[in-house]
Amino acid sequence: MIVPTPRAIQLTALAAPVGLALGVMAPAAWIAAPIWIVGVAALIVADAALASKPVVEMPGGLPATLNIGEGFGLGSDDVAADFDGPVERTAPGSFRAARRGKAQLRRLWARRAGPMGLAWRQASAKADRAIVVLPDIRPVRDQGMRQFLNSVSQGNRLRRDHGDGQDFQVLTEFQPGMERRAIDWKASARHASLLAREFHIERDNMIVFAVDAGRAMTDPVGDVPRIDRAVSSALLAAFVALKSGDRVRLYSFAARPQFDSGSISGGTRGFARLHHAAADIDYGVEESNYTLGLVTLDQKLDRRALIVLFTEFTDTTSAELMLAAAQRMLKRHRVLFVLFRDTELEALRDGEPHGADDLVRANVAQLLLRDRAIVIERLRRMGIDVIEATADAMPLALVERYVNHRERGR
Repeated sequence: MIVPTPRAIQLTALAAPVGLALGVMAPAAWIAAPIWIVGVAALIVADAALASKPVVEMPGGLPATLNIGEGFGLGSDDVAADFDGPVERTAPGSFRAARRGKAQLRRLWARRAGPMGLAWRQASAKADRAIVVLPDIRPVRDQGMRQFLNSVSQGNRLRRDHGDGQDFQVLTEFQPGMERRAIDWKASARHASLLAREFHIERDNMIVFAVDAGRAMTDPVGDVPRIDRAVSSALLAAFVALKSGDRVRLYSFAARPQFDSGSISGGTRGFARLHHAAADIDYGVEESNYTLGLVTLDQKLDRRALIVLFTEFTDTTSAELMLAAAQRMLKRHRVLFVLFRDTELEALRDGEPHGADDLVRANVAQLLLRDRAIVIERLRRMGIDVIEATADAMPLALVERYVNHRERGR
């Protein structure tokens, strides 16, 4: 394929004013304009014939994975690519990862300019290459390691496995601050000294991070969709869980079950698998089906687990369906709901009104927040633990709650 360069287009366009000027001075000279155009076209064809044949090759610097917000280049302005998915073009030969997912390279173009710079000789070919766009886990990894170290080195956590679990470890002398229920009265009578049972924290627990990927979770909190914030928070907690010796599972659903990573263990190596798996959680456009999503998850689990559910409800109808599905899960598992505080509604409710419209918005926001608080209270009365925090505070709040559950053998 022959493609004219901007220089050739400018030379061709110059024929119009030149032909007009000549036509004013000498009407018979107007023929110079089409001759000019034909001459430029002949030069374009000749320049393309002199250009070397382009070779379409896969760019060497094309990454296999990217973090959200990272960019990459094709290495040359004479190479172009067509991507499907979460990659957007920022400049000729340059792209940026806009969101999680898999970007699929469909076609490549290559071109070579002729010696006069009037034409490009261009060729294209189909391509099949995937680039996985992952959450940026650098802050997650740093925060997770600090949180993990804190959880095993402070206060009662000096011994890695010491805690309030259910597996008996050793008898020790009763110390102030210990719970009275830990006293072993028979052993104390035999030894004429007050002794207490110490337990160690169970390992190999199953932690399931279930992400609601429905329409409500695609709404942004700040400038980031809720689902992306949920995935980042889940990865932070999963990092700590894997380092603690537990098993983790990443699961997502929307109108139907979407993705299941399966049970993952193995510390840092397992976290790398989970990190790549997070790219398969898609952005849903339909309402979430809690019944189908959670029942399917329950059928996949062969043991008791802690289900950490990231979700958002927008009306009382969806809330009722969510409550019914959660109550069924409580028969076999422990359930923890994770909700992001709706700071936008709080700002509308608490803002100073400047007119009737502001008052209406504030009243509506208050009603929505009241309904939300009622649903959260119903969850807690059912025996479901609930975390509601701002987006920035959520990752560490979730890790703290997980560590608390683990220490107490929950």
